[in-house]
Amino acid sequence: MNKLIALAIGVVAVALSAFTTPGKPVSANVDTKSSYINWKAYKVTGQHEGRLQLKNGKLNFKDNVLTGGSFEIDMTTITCTDMTGGGADKLVGHLKSEDFFNVANHPVAKFETTQVISRGTPGAYKMIGNLTIKGITKTIKFNADLKEDGGKVTATAKVTVDRADFDIRFGSGSFFDNLGDKTIYDEFDLNVNLVASK
Repeated sequence: MNKLIALAIGVVAVALSAFTTPGKPVSANVDTKSSYINWKAYKVTGQHEGRLQLKNGKLNFKDNVLTGGSFEIDMTTITCTDMTGGGADKLVGHLKSEDFFNVANHPVAKFETTQVISRGTPGAYKMIGNLTIKGITKTIKFNADLKEDGGKVTATAKVTVDRADFDIRFGSGSFFDNLGDKTIYDEFDLNVNLVASK
């Protein structure tokens, strides 16, 4: 009888340890060739969009739950996808200039997570972190969704950025009056698509 009790206690202890022993943190490096960020900006007379490539990035997990992450954007890779030829080249050149992102002096933008909050379902998170553009850092919040298939993780998010926070003034009604139909809206969207392997 005593042996039976001892065996039962042992089984219970093993079962409990499965729930109480935390797993090891795992860091997954972002595949920069498969990952990208699509941008979209708006003005009174229309909109433009394009793509940016990542310089590097990582996603952090513990017990298969996202705990953090970071990525760097290579601002020299900015492209325009809604135009071709000279029009696209002119727009990209302007975006790289001091009027906008001043890429010569600030070739990298970056985001680093400070807090990850579950939105209540697996793979759904609220992200809080620091975004740095042109050497200026601001806290931003956005929702992200993760899917895992065969050890490969895909994270997607739509991030709305207010360029006025980063002193990007050209055509902004926040800094200039009477721009009329030449106004370029302050908010632009970054549609982030990160692919990483655990």
